[in-house]
Amino acid sequence: MPPSHDSDVAGQGWRIGVLYSRSGVTGTTESQHFFGTVLAIEEINALGGVLGRPLEPVVYDPRSDSEEYRRLAARLLLDDEVSVIFGGCTSHCRKAMLPVVERTNSLLWYASVYEGFEYSPNVIYTGAAPNQGSMQLAAYLIQHCGSRIFLVGADYIYPRETNRIMRDTVEEHGGDILDETYLPLGCDDSDIFDVVRDIRRIQPDVVFSTLIGDDAQRFYRRYHEACQAEPAAPHIPIASLTMAESEVAEIGSERCAGHITAATYFNTVDTPANAHFLARWHARFGDRPANVYAESAYSQVHLFARALQRVGSMDTRKLVQAVHQVGFDAPEGRLSILAENNHCVLTPRIGVCRADGRFDIVWESGVPVKPDPYLTAFGLDEFWLK
Repeated sequence: MPPSHDSDVAGQGWRIGVLYSRSGVTGTTESQHFFGTVLAIEEINALGGVLGRPLEPVVYDPRSDSEEYRRLAARLLLDDEVSVIFGGCTSHCRKAMLPVVERTNSLLWYASVYEGFEYSPNVIYTGAAPNQGSMQLAAYLIQHCGSRIFLVGADYIYPRETNRIMRDTVEEHGGDILDETYLPLGCDDSDIFDVVRDIRRIQPDVVFSTLIGDDAQRFYRRYHEACQAEPAAPHIPIASLTMAESEVAEIGSERCAGHITAATYFNTVDTPANAHFLARWHARFGDRPANVYAESAYSQVHLFARALQRVGSMDTRKLVQAVHQVGFDAPEGRLSILAENNHCVLTPRIGVCRADGRFDIVWESGVPVKPDPYLTAFGLDEFWLK
């Protein structure tokens, strides 16, 4: 039977599950989630924990495998007597965990940009919904790059749904999707070479990539090599929702200069909270660059701690109610969770990668944007960038 969520004992720590991959195809990305979570836990515990009790993480590495996510989530919730998990990156891994999270009435904190069109009372979604990045990126590309777009993605739900939104949006505003192709996770280099050759042949205005992890890194490298072989050819940027500073460092910053990312955080954000975060980050992790994955994972742990401080219980119903009543001055800006959909209010931004691997923020929303995961206000009119 599932563990009781009312078994909080004074003097003991608050046990939480941490389920991020530090190996496999998404190891670079999820390691950032992991490090951001570690930093927040250490900060909270250094200040005395929550109500005098430390956060005690139970940690596993799912190795970027959805079946491992399913198995380890069940282990955390059923064997380790954990009722709150911070974890997941890709949508197929989130969906693998969801049945056991809901069956045990537990709580999953999910800090990744995703395709939307989901709600669970047992999930707090702190990553960007489509109206907090995808739509703004579509508007930016049409206005600043052109409307002839090539789509390439990994073959699972997030890329397919995100590309569907991009296709519908671009075509609604008179643009053309010139090609749309998908590669399996862990694809062969020959598959990537074929896509790069198609791009160089078709000559779109911009490439929108929903490849992830190691596959995306190999794609950017091969694309740069092809461009170097044709120095007189026009620069065709790659746009993404996931290519952040840590991935750029792995690829080589000179290979990513001029490419575009939409995200709610870049480490060039100029806020006092970000200056504090980066100082603590570099003191703990050295020269490793912080990115949106680290920042969102860090911030959601602080949101959780504030909710836990209010109710003093790991009971899911009480925690979720409290989450809707708290906020956090995160490095990216003020965060809060909407009661109607358990998604986070976020500030969308668009950055262009520099040769040093950091991003110039070329646009950001003037106000935080409420999440609309089902795109009930679908259309670009409200997203048209000035």
